[in-house]
Amino acid sequence: MSPDDLKKLAAARALELVRPGMRLGLGTGSTAKHFVDLLGERVAKGLDVICVSTSEVTEAQARGLGIPMSTLEETPELDLTIDGADEVDSSLRLIKGGGAALLREKIVASASARMVVIADDSKLVPQLGRFPLPIEVVPFGLEVTRRAVLAAIAAAGASGDLVLRRKPDGSVLLTDGGHYILDAHLCAIAEPEALSAALASIPGVVEHGLFLGLATAAILAAGAGLTILGDLE
Repeated sequence: MSPDDLKKLAAARALELVRPGMRLGLGTGSTAKHFVDLLGERVAKGLDVICVSTSEVTEAQARGLGIPMSTLEETPELDLTIDGADEVDSSLRLIKGGGAALLREKIVASASARMVVIADDSKLVPQLGRFPLPIEVVPFGLEVTRRAVLAAIAAAGASGDLVLRRKPDGSVLLTDGGHYILDAHLCAIAEPEALSAALASIPGVVEHGLFLGLATAAILAAGAGLTILGDLE
């Protein structure tokens, strides 16, 4: 099976968790896109749900499929969020933000009773850090923030390059919130909790891509079948 086929397989299993009347958080990224497509098919057949998106891209996709959409102002408590991940370890700690939606993804996940991650099994790692850690920052005082981030990384026992994310045309990428992203190429994060706390204390950091204590389960698809981490129900 191709990586895309595996993503569809994980998304299809996650769709089985959806019940009529649920308030759902819709994630961002290639795997979450498959879930939204499948959800749209169910909605077209009469499934009654209300959804909140984690990005403008997902919002447009869902509305195009006729999925009823809301906001966290209107629907501040969600039953279930389905989202992808760039990395997940056996303790359900995640790195997210490859799609530049980490701030909204974390807010939506925090508003949800459950967060289930869907991915192919290549995203399962013994230690977080192989995927660059996204750190969303305000443009003002960028160099001050960059230096503080490097100091926080060193204090947490990690090291690596810090790269300002750019679009293919070379211009600086802006998140939906109008912020920049610094990608920390660390290779390994021995103490995710320590790094999370250190980054959160920096004034110029809006959010970071370490999702700790938020995912309740993960559905990982491989050629041999599905692996479930955590509790789906």
